[in-house]
Amino acid sequence: MLEIIKTKDGSHSLLVPEMNETYHSTHGALTESNYVFIDKGLKYYTEKEAIAPTNRINILEVGFGTGLNAMLTNIYSNTHKTAVNYFSLETNPIDLKILEQLNYHELIDHPKGLEIFQSIHASEWDKLVEINNYFSLKKINLALQEYSGESELFDLVYFDAFAPSRQPEMWDIVLFEKIYGLMKKGGVLVTYCAQGQFKRDLKACGFEVEKIPGPPGKAEMTRASK
Repeated sequence: MLEIIKTKDGSHSLLVPEMNETYHSTHGALTESNYVFIDKGLKYYTEKEAIAPTNRINILEVGFGTGLNAMLTNIYSNTHKTAVNYFSLETNPIDLKILEQLNYHELIDHPKGLEIFQSIHASEWDKLVEINNYFSLKKINLALQEYSGESELFDLVYFDAFAPSRQPEMWDIVLFEKIYGLMKKGGVLVTYCAQGQFKRDLKACGFEVEKIPGPPGKAEMTRASK
């Protein structure tokens, strides 16, 4: 049974008691997502590629979870008028009764924060849904191992699976070879993880790997480019 916990920045996360693992950093769920996936991922990629508003970015997220990364990406895409197609894999969707209790909209300075969060979770699974003008979402009830991709390759990958010690099957080099094949040349992968074997596996797949400072509570995180 999932338990709602409050992290150090005041934002909620979920604890999986049987794994003794949380969906986000206990040092700050909102802080971690903003830093790892938005600042070091989406913002970095759009500035690096000088993305024009007429171009649409394809993002693959591994681990939809609470929908926090999707919510923050939606807000960023609308604020910066950067169109996004967001594809997110999740094998264990969270019950809406739990999601309704999460407080992200209370901490994010955005007038439509709650509306965006609710729209993301109300959207139909396994169907590309236009949430608003700059953000379309397809929540996919599949494991990465079973996923064959979309008609277009991905510009950006948010890798947000549970830690290697808790979910080792998600950190197999075979999966990163698969992700590499699903990405465009110049595409970027970001994750909170900075494990040595993981970074060596990324390099073996062909990625160029950067070691960059991590969010609160972590010395490093990883960004890799194709």
